[in-house]
Parts: sequence; structure tokens; C-alpha cells
Amino acid sequence: MTTKLIIDTDPGIDDAMAIFYAAAAPDIELLGLTTIFGNVTTKIATRNALRLLEAAELDLPVAHGAEQPLVLPPFEPSAHVHGDEGFGEIPAATPKGAAVAEDAADFLIRMAREHKGELVVCPIGPLTNIAVAIQRDAQFVKNCKRIVIMGGSLEAGGNITPHAEANIYHDPHAAEVVFAAAAGKVVMVGLDVTLKILCTPEDFDAIKERSPDLGGMLKEMSVFYIKFYQEVANLNGCSLHDPAAVIACTHAELFETRAVKVTVSTEQETSGETRVAEDARGDTHVAMGVDAEAVKSLFLKRLSLLP
Repeated sequence: MTTKLIIDTDPGIDDAMAIFYAAAAPDIELLGLTTIFGNVTTKIATRNALRLLEAAELDLPVAHGAEQPLVLPPFEPSAHVHGDEGFGEIPAATPKGAAVAEDAADFLIRMAREHKGELVVCPIGPLTNIAVAIQRDAQFVKNCKRIVIMGGSLEAGGNITPHAEANIYHDPHAAEVVFAAAAGKVVMVGLDVTLKILCTPEDFDAIKERSPDLGGMLKEMSVFYIKFYQEVANLNGCSLHDPAAVIACTHAELFETRAVKVTVSTEQETSGETRVAEDARGDTHVAMGVDAEAVKSLFLKRLSLLP
């Protein structure tokens, strides 16, 4: 049985890894991509999403998303992590296709209605599009099977501030909307598990050897990404943040979760911190443990199927 999936994305190097994983996975039916700011601007995210689908020879819709947070002013993209154009040193290129007329939130709402109880949405950037969908349609969360988020941290601290993970930090008000509406359907795959899954330069060499075209593209991107990890964390590899969330959409058994009511700080000093809520909101299933070797092995195995 395949999982119907939409990835909400800000591509982004590890976004490209996650999208190519979904393209290769026989247990995923990828229905489209929605785009958001974060690693790059939304305009560049849409261009990059179209480029990735064209590289993978997938004719799927891309819906352009929100261009700034719900409340806060826009942030500068993470060029030091992903490069000016999102793919490390790979230069910008114009895709052949274009985004659909619907914006991301309307596309998500429509797809959740059309695939009621079946659609899994996997946001791997800031949660603005998901929050807008919830605000526009009170049935959106109910219509989704699950919303599997890459973001947040319960015990591991932050990666952009001492308190906050980057995706939540870049729109904490949107994240609060999503977690408040969780109703047991939201899964948080955050730094508590993603920092435990490391891919080395040798792993990307192996991906390129088995998949010269798309794997070669990921290998080229990974050089820039791993250089950031070496400089900042003295690691000879990169964490599989976004791919881990996509893998959790179909392989929940590889993750140990804790049912927690999650809230998000919007206070200046701790903005973006995910913490336990004291109110009556529904639970979020927070990934706290992971079979890191199994996740990495599955990631490498699936990518070896690509051309």
C-alpha cells in the first residue's frame, strides 16, 4: 500500500535529498510539492522545486506558497548553509514548467478534501502554508491522515538559537497554529532524532556511483552542505533532517514517539522554542528515539534506485 504524500518544502540541499527519496520510494505516491521560504526565498523555492521534479522526470504540480511569516518580518535565507541559490555551488537555472495557479494553502486544502483520510502532508520548512490552510479550512487537519513535520526539539536544544530549531524559528506563530490544531494527527520529527542520523562524504560517493545523474547532483550539493557542518560542528558529514521526516511518513516503526501537547514560544528571547503546553490542546507525537542506522540504510537503498 502506497502513502499519498505532499511535501511542503524550501529547497534547500536536504530538501532535495528528501524529494529525490520520495521520488524513488515505491511505497510513496508523491502528489505534488508546495513551496515556502526558509533556506531560500519562496520564489527560489518554487524554481528549485520545479527543477528537482524535472530532473527526476516527474510531471507533478508545484504550488507557490507564502512569501513571509504570519506575523514577523521576512528573514534572510540561509545562504551560508545551502548557498545563494539553494543547491550549494550549483548555479541557478530556469525550469521549463511553472507553478499552478492555486496558492499552496488552497492546493493543500483541495488535495486533503479529494484524498480525505489518506493524504499525508510533510512540511520540511517553516509551517506558514500549513497554518494558512488551517485558518482557511477548519476541516483541513481532520481531512489529512497525518501531518509529519521536520522541525522543533523537545530536549536537544536549538540549531539557530540555543532554544529554537530553524523551521519553527522562521515562523513561530504559524507553528503555534499547527500544534494547537494537532488533534493527535501531527508528528514532530525534530532535532531530538535528526541529529543522530549522519551521512558522510563516502555515503554520497556511493550514491553517485549507483545513481550517476540524480545521485551525482546530490553529491555535488553535499560538498557545500558538509563543509558547513565541518566548520560549525566539526562533523565529517551532514544530518538527514528532511529525509528523516519523509521516511517517518512511511516507516513510523523506525521512530519512538512520545505523545506531548506542544506549544511554541513567540517571546523574543526564546522565540521558536517548542515546549510542553499546559492547555487542553490535542497531542503531538514527538519523535524522541530513532533507529539511525536503519533510516540511513533505507535512505541510501532508495536513492540507489534513481537514474
